Order: sequence, then structure tokens, then C-alpha cells
Amino acid sequence: MVNISIAIESIASDETICQIDSTMKLNDTSSVLAFLKSRKSASAKAMTGSGPSKAEIDEILEIAVRVPDHGKLAPWRFILIEGAGRARIGGGFADIWAKKYPSYSPENLDFQRGLFMRAPVILVVVSTAAAHGKIPVWEQQLSSAAVCYNAVLATVALGFDAQWQSDWVAYDEGAKAVMGVHAHETISGIIYMGTSSVDLEDRPRPDVSALLTRINS
Repeated sequence: MVNISIAIESIASDETICQIDSTMKLNDTSSVLAFLKSRKSASAKAMTGSGPSKAEIDEILEIAVRVPDHGKLAPWRFILIEGAGRARIGGGFADIWAKKYPSYSPENLDFQRGLFMRAPVILVVVSTAAAHGKIPVWEQQLSSAAVCYNAVLATVALGFDAQWQSDWVAYDEGAKAVMGVHAHETISGIIYMGTSSVDLEDRPRPDVSALLTRINS
């Protein structure tokens, strides 16, 4: 159940934020609508439990690619990082960080080294969007973002926890190369998959009525 007494108290006077239903079960898979209404990401740093198996990852990827894709270009690909590969990639991150920021403490380097050790499975969604005579690059990138969200939904629907992140490694050319991302590609998302060691708590959500413009005449 969601512990939201503090959240509700803090937003009671804010009309732009929706109050949270205190009876709502997060990631409720009893129905499709219940799941979508209660979907909640976990924190990568709390994913100490198990992650999806190979068969489950295959299923997650099959679901992930069922997204709008103008022109059927499939302008995305995946890099899966797990096991000892997480530490190897993290070592590369730490080396790059040390060269960029030599004044940082050993503790900070240890954090960069352990960036991908926070969850058992890391899925990197890579956008391969390129100039096209008909389909704008932006539409291709949006399709890649939809892949990220579908992967999160599929992971949670299978009973695991997930978080979609980016972090500095998604934008640093050296870090991208460590992960096997080419210079002409971009990272749409780094998705951490595992099992959270702490209970999930919801957060205040936007009031959609404050964001909606209706045109009916």
C-alpha cells in the first residue's frame, strides 16, 4: 500500500497537483487499466533482488518493439548488460570520469565504477534514427522512446521492477563507446531491471485538467 500522508499534506493547497488515492496498489496487474493507472518505477539503487531471466528478457524485448514506427524503419536497437559485463563497463566509466575530473574523490570514482552494479540487468535502448526522405528524425526518436516505455511496462508486468534513466554516460562519447554505441547513434534510455529491496511509494501527479486545452468548436 502507498504511504502518502506526507505527500497529501504537502500538496493539499496546490491545485495543479493531483492527490493520490491512498487505497491504490502500485503496479496493480489485475487489469490493463489498473496497471496503467498505478504504474510506478523503482529506484535503480534499491534493486538488490533478482532480475528477469533470458526467456523473460526475450519476452520483454518482443513487447518493447510493439510501438508506433512510421515507415517500419525499426530505428532502434538494444544492448543488454548483465553479469560480469556490468563491472567491466563500470570500470570503463570510472576511467573516463577520472580523466575528465581528476580532482574527484576515490569514493566518487567507486560510484561511477558501480553505476551498472545497482541492478542485475541493464537494457540500453539505442536510437539509430537517421535522415530519411519521408520520416523526420524526430518521429524516429519518438518511436525509440516508446520502446523504452514499453520495455519498462513489460518488465513490471512480469513481476519485476524497472527504472528508465539516462545519466551522464548516455551523452558522453567515450562512455557510449564503452557500451558499444556508435558515434552516429544516441541513447534513448538506460533501463535498470531487478527487484526492489524497498516498498514503492507513489508521488504527486500532475492535474491533467490544468494541462488540457479543449477545442470543440
